[in-house]
Amino acid sequence: MRPRALLSVSDKRGLEELARGLVRLGFELLSTGGTLAYLAGRGLPVRPVTEITGYPEILDGRVKTLHPRIHGGIMARRASPQHLAQLAEHGIRPIDLVVVNLYPFRETAAAADATPERVVESIDVGGPAMLRAAAKNYESVAAVVDPEDYREVLAALESAGDRRLPDALRRRLAAKAFRHTHDYDGAIAAWLDRQEETSEERFPERLSLALERDVVPRYGENPHQPAAVYRTAGGPGVLGGFAELQGKDLSWNNLLDADAARKAVALFAEPAVVIVKHNTPCGAGRGTDLAAAFRRALATDPVSAYGSIVAVNRPADAAFAEALGDLFVEVLVAPEFDAGARERLAAKKALRLLACPPYAPRAGAAELRGIDGGFLAQAPDAAPDDPAGWSCPTRRQPTAEERRALEFAWAVVRHVKSNAIVLAQGDGTVGIGAGQMSRVDACELAVRKAVQAGLATAGAAAASDAFFPFRDGLDVLAAAGVTAVVQPGGSKRDEEIVAAADEHGMAMVLTGVRHFRH
Repeated sequence: MRPRALLSVSDKRGLEELARGLVRLGFELLSTGGTLAYLAGRGLPVRPVTEITGYPEILDGRVKTLHPRIHGGIMARRASPQHLAQLAEHGIRPIDLVVVNLYPFRETAAAADATPERVVESIDVGGPAMLRAAAKNYESVAAVVDPEDYREVLAALESAGDRRLPDALRRRLAAKAFRHTHDYDGAIAAWLDRQEETSEERFPERLSLALERDVVPRYGENPHQPAAVYRTAGGPGVLGGFAELQGKDLSWNNLLDADAARKAVALFAEPAVVIVKHNTPCGAGRGTDLAAAFRRALATDPVSAYGSIVAVNRPADAAFAEALGDLFVEVLVAPEFDAGARERLAAKKALRLLACPPYAPRAGAAELRGIDGGFLAQAPDAAPDDPAGWSCPTRRQPTAEERRALEFAWAVVRHVKSNAIVLAQGDGTVGIGAGQMSRVDACELAVRKAVQAGLATAGAAAASDAFFPFRDGLDVLAAAGVTAVVQPGGSKRDEEIVAAADEHGMAMVLTGVRHFRH
């Protein structure tokens, strides 16, 4: 009796090659709908499932394979005489290979013109049922869900005298099929949850993650830590779907820092550069072009910039590449690199060039952080700032120049590790105090870094990611010559802090928004 293969796929990559190989090996092909038309149109001998079931496709194609002549042929255990007798009794022939991939639910749901009706119709029912049936009966049947596996399947069938896949391969394919249907169901459940507009439903009682391994770096943060990088299944990929144009293999730390730099630089409308070290900015600048912006960013902390990750928000050009000079940079992130930049950077063999789409927050996105026994989940801190809604409780209002520097410093501080203080002059940072246990320490560090870099703090603007709990931090900034401060406010000592600012003749702006980054 000829072996049978049932083919029903949305993703038709490699399908013709697989089908021709199966026919060559003596398989009888069964198919449905668009897959049937695709194979028949290419001259392949294929039988419609309706011939096997004796029933037409009904309910606009919603019901076609849900039939005992299909599922009996898949589910029957070949080692069970009772199962085989029942197949013979009901005139059912076994199905040996099930090649199915599902309706493109994620792509349909993500489309700009998606309607609830269209999304619901893209929920596959028969496909998961066949895959689960075949995967459950993996001892007798092979479930193939991924076009990347077609060549291996054909090669294994060709080398097997009985046209039967090896046990280990069938078991591996079954696990992959169950992962696929699990992820698919999780995506559907997440979409249904998102139709509820209450904030409570933003994070459902059960959260399913559909992740695909994308990169296997040599190790994680340290050489003794094995690691992997996963991308969201059906999504554009990590860093928006990047292309590595040159350089060594990316490390775990490279990707973490590149993500931080890419998100930080996306906050600026003008040409901007952000330099990141250990997941926090050590310098940021903007200018009329990237070269000018880079020089401002580098001036903040040229020592820490060694071995850094640099991100820009414009296509990298030759002038910018020239401005980099001999600085050792681990990774350079840009929307694209023009020919002049590629030519000048080609000599830096170790430098990794990443072409990444500009960062834009996605609706419904969540940040996950692992803790022992579970995860913390939150919405990204990606809401745009509204300087027009800021208030100024001090006697002195900021000047236009101070206001511009305050807005710049506030954009940078949201990406600096807490406790965070950012000092800025015009279009560049001059001192950054990051990751301190007290706010006064962050103020002192920001001032000290500026002094070490030879940059002026007199007349600088300062941004604080959270409120000042005491006036001591403000006193440190005033002593350094800082004339304007932006902070969220909300401390029980706000009146004391405002009075201290008035005492120093400082302008203070309150945003009402905190930007902690732990």
